[in-house]
Amino acid sequence: MQIKKLNLLVIGLLSMSTIYGQDISDAVRFSQSEIQGTARFRALSGAFGALGGDMSAVAINPAGSAIFSRSHASFSGSNIDAKNDTNYFGGLTNSSVSNFDINQGGAAFVFTNSNSNSSWKKFTLGIAYDRTNNYEDAWNAVGRNTKNQSIDLYFLSYADGVRLGDISLLDGEFIEDAYSDIGSVFGFGHQQAFLGYQAFILEPDANDDDNTTYFSNLADGTFDHDYLYSSTGYNGKISFNLATQYEDNLYLGINLNSHFIDYQRSTSLLEDNSNGALITAIDFENNLSTTGNGFSFQLGGILKLSPEFRVGLTYDSPTWYTIEEETTQFIDSNEADSDIRFIGDIINIYPQYKLKTPSKITGSLAYVFAKQGLISFDYSKKDYGNTEFTPNRDYNDLNNAISDVLTDASTYRFGGEYKHKQFAFRGGYRFEESPYTDGLTVGDLTGYSLGLGYNFGNTKLDVTYDKWERTDATPLYNVGLTDTASIDKQNSNITLSLSFNI
Repeated sequence: MQIKKLNLLVIGLLSMSTIYGQDISDAVRFSQSEIQGTARFRALSGAFGALGGDMSAVAINPAGSAIFSRSHASFSGSNIDAKNDTNYFGGLTNSSVSNFDINQGGAAFVFTNSNSNSSWKKFTLGIAYDRTNNYEDAWNAVGRNTKNQSIDLYFLSYADGVRLGDISLLDGEFIEDAYSDIGSVFGFGHQQAFLGYQAFILEPDANDDDNTTYFSNLADGTFDHDYLYSSTGYNGKISFNLATQYEDNLYLGINLNSHFIDYQRSTSLLEDNSNGALITAIDFENNLSTTGNGFSFQLGGILKLSPEFRVGLTYDSPTWYTIEEETTQFIDSNEADSDIRFIGDIINIYPQYKLKTPSKITGSLAYVFAKQGLISFDYSKKDYGNTEFTPNRDYNDLNNAISDVLTDASTYRFGGEYKHKQFAFRGGYRFEESPYTDGLTVGDLTGYSLGLGYNFGNTKLDVTYDKWERTDATPLYNVGLTDTASIDKQNSNITLSLSFNI
């Protein structure tokens, strides 16, 4: 299992790059949050910022727990069904995933002030778990690329300008050891150049004395692509809540949030061509495992302007994450040495890095028709261009790209509820703007929800169906082969909640 024998491919310090492999899609993924929570919360599309009185409403506005008149607890389970219709150069494919999980649980304990002369009527202590994102997803892009775009562009992009030294320095070294050493010393980009070279996809230009330019062993033409994406995992948080009621009309609260990430992703590309050059078939696979934890806080208030009309305001701080990642890669071609396959057994363990997601402001309105029902509206704004990786010396270029490519995005949520005897009928609508300046890479999201609740007295049972849709133009890779697959995404959920007074 020795490395390819040419007088090239020990990578020189003159072209040293970051040892990290993160990109803009990571910044977006961990900065976005989904509508999770109780069935009642989801039925109103999350428009609870001025309402409170629900454990998931506390995740939107921490003052919401002070609305409870008695101690309260709730637990929720949800079944997600994600469907993707993919179009890649006219090739149409369909895929879907489905799973069930416990997405919410929590309790708020109400302590009434026994001093009737005090302006502080009560305070609450709460703890809640909410799943803020579900990463279960899969899509398949199959089609004939007619733009002369091959995976060779990926490897050429990373190899361009890379200085190659004397291979004798690594003479006798096993390929997996060379791959690992290159990654630990010079980084992700140099590893990709190494893979392309070992698979005979690229070759150094013999006329370049500096050994920094390369040519492809593939001929121009069309390329058949079969690209498969799959991911699993979730993002969740545990909130510690403190809230209080002042006089009869003002509610104030704070959340201290502990976040955690568990995310796995696999991608594979099968490429074939009949263009007549040395390389006619390539198999390229990548696996990523991400774990992390973080901290954020929220400050919120709800003011009753009248017995019916309420306003709410919430500030969500940035979330400060500490993240660890591991990757494995596999590559093969019709000319590659079989030894290259053993790289798939080598795990890249990247240095720990930090990610700061953008802050968010939410303003809310609600009108409550006594015990008959309510209508509510939430507006939130978040500037995704403020997402930042650190240490900055390693991510300066990426952070600059984030500020250029990502933008501020608004979210609008509407909800309504009508009560008849023990029954509650609910509905909601939401619209979320794209975080990308082009509005295409991740498209705008439109969703709606319908729900039903039954009040047994001290216990309530709620069920909700909600669905959202968006269209993404997703590049297969971030460099080189950047042609996009158009993905029509549909995500539907059925959520069941049990809540009760303690």
